Amino acid sequence: MFNLDPQTLVLLIPVILFALTVHEYAHGMVAYRLGDPTAKQAGRLTLNPLSHLDPMGTVMLFVIGLGWAKPVPVDPRYFANPKRDMLWVALAGPAANMGLALLSGLIIRFLTSDPSAFLSGALGPILISMMVRSLQINLMLAVFNLLPVPPLDGSKIMYSLLPPQYAHWNYNLERYGPMVLFGLVMMGMLTGFSILWLFIGPFVRFFAFLFAGI
Repeated sequence: MFNLDPQTLVLLIPVILFALTVHEYAHGMVAYRLGDPTAKQAGRLTLNPLSHLDPMGTVMLFVIGLGWAKPVPVDPRYFANPKRDMLWVALAGPAANMGLALLSGLIIRFLTSDPSAFLSGALGPILISMMVRSLQINLMLAVFNLLPVPPLDGSKIMYSLLPPQYAHWNYNLERYGPMVLFGLVMMGMLTGFSILWLFIGPFVRFFAFLFAGI
């Protein structure tokens, strides 16, 4: 997904660390605001990236552009309305990434609005390159995590919205979802053709154009 030359790595590492950290911090903060102190007690209500990194998920972000962080612990028993409040907690991570993508897009538009002012020095192109990567990474994280496949956030959102008579779907998805997701990721790595990207790609391109005009 990414050309991992040294210059690209220097730009990608802070972008990826920040995107993953803000995603998990948002989950924990919303849960905390809704009454659940679990993430805070576990030391996860922090912007320190070392508290949130999942080694395999981080490597996958570099290799295929899709990845994950170590999930923030959440205990729905603390919530006044567990089903409703879990919906907000699950939405918080992707929403935080969409917010970072929007901010990155606005910075790109600002920096490119007057090239003579911002692109003449060495810093301008480097900053724009970093913001483009921030836009892409955050959009991919947001859209990927909204897929309704366990253990992604989209599955928790779907469970919160399903009528009670379909609650049994939860069991089957929790049982087989991670294996299906892993299989799709491995298939993309081995064949170079990503079924996941067929779903994610159009949304990433649409919001990249909407936010930054690229």
